Amino acid sequence: MRLRAGVTVLASVLLLAASSVSSASSAPAGQPVSHSRTCEGQRDVRVPGAQHQTSACLPDLTTSALTGTRYTDRSDWISLQAKDTKNPSGVPGVQVDGYFPDTSRLNATHGWNHDSQFVIRLPENWNGGLIVTGAPGVRKQYSLDSLISDWVLAQGYAFAATDKGNSGPDFYTDGTRPGDAIVEWNRRTTQLTRAAKSVVAQAYGKAPRRTYMTGISNGGYLTRWQLENHPELYDGGVDWEGTLWTARGANILRQLPTAVARQEGQATDDDMYRVGYARGSEFLWPYHEKAYWGFTQKTYRAELDPGYDRACPGPSAGTTPEEILAPCASDAAYDYADRPASVHRAVERIALTGRIGRPMLTLHGDLDALLPIATDSDVYTDMVAEQNRDRLHRYYTVEDGTHVDSLYDTHPERLRPMLPCYRSALGALTAWVEHGEAPPADGTVERPATGDVVNTCSLD
Repeated sequence: MRLRAGVTVLASVLLLAASSVSSASSAPAGQPVSHSRTCEGQRDVRVPGAQHQTSACLPDLTTSALTGTRYTDRSDWISLQAKDTKNPSGVPGVQVDGYFPDTSRLNATHGWNHDSQFVIRLPENWNGGLIVTGAPGVRKQYSLDSLISDWVLAQGYAFAATDKGNSGPDFYTDGTRPGDAIVEWNRRTTQLTRAAKSVVAQAYGKAPRRTYMTGISNGGYLTRWQLENHPELYDGGVDWEGTLWTARGANILRQLPTAVARQEGQATDDDMYRVGYARGSEFLWPYHEKAYWGFTQKTYRAELDPGYDRACPGPSAGTTPEEILAPCASDAAYDYADRPASVHRAVERIALTGRIGRPMLTLHGDLDALLPIATDSDVYTDMVAEQNRDRLHRYYTVEDGTHVDSLYDTHPERLRPMLPCYRSALGALTAWVEHGEAPPADGTVERPATGDVVNTCSLD
């Protein structure tokens, strides 16, 4: 479904949550083929710790071939990209799908009704590397197939992605303590990284030479957290507009209530600017009112501060698009700073420090209207510097970039997609790690006056 100016509520749900009622299991199965002796051997790999797994030898692991089969879920990724994005294709190899032991059942993909699902892809022509990521937003394991998987597979990398252990608009119902669902995101990413390294070693006869962590939005948060807490597992990472969580400083529970209050007619544009929303991003606000602000505030507040309003969202964010996206009126008055110490302790469980242990590149759009750059990556970059880790970090502000590239199709004169800049950043990171080529200095990636902004971007 392509987003336009008159976006429907249903399209908004697909953009936010990749509608939990849609899954790859509803598509007809593709026809696995054995196209080489190497591929046949790779089908025998075992994923350490997996409760269930299936393997298939496929002639093409990219979305151009997998769309319409059980090996991807188009509804999970189509709304994340600009419509004219060019992706590579023709990458043969093995795909491994499965899940780790878990008690929650929010992910219905494949009819498994089981969380902690993962996908691992092993290209026949391997370059010795491994890329690991986790789903953005509350999406599932196939959500980055078009943005990341297609591109890195064509470069020769093995690829692994997780649903983070819970997904969908009711993700906050997973766990028993405040913050448990998000804590699990980090644990499942670590688990998958270790398992994928083993799978790569089995498939190719040697461990990956380089392993990189990357992701967008909540996947960017995972990248930051992994490089802070498990740098031994990775050689570097690219953080694409990662969500910032700190217990005493910036986090989205400090700014989103103002957005909800404005939606309720209780706050002004000046109030929005004061909490970090960028001047010039106003044309994006009506869409975010429909698709993001209320939903994000109420579900993350329910995850981290369930005692604030137990009736809204309650045990479910809703069963219809209208219910899921509707804000809670009580959130217009939410004040994170005045909430009990227990709430701050819950956020502390998932908080970032800036103490990265491996090289990392961060990029963020200056017109991001969900995670404003001033209260997110600007702050996180300062945190990295305060930990004396800025030698490991590069930070790029993408002029006219916003949180989701598909919005470019609605506003082509005012926005630019972030994806080509991300691809350039990934190339700059690998050159830095593997060849000692320092990436460009921190700065703004200006929008070019001419050229194909959907598929090209230079960080210089």
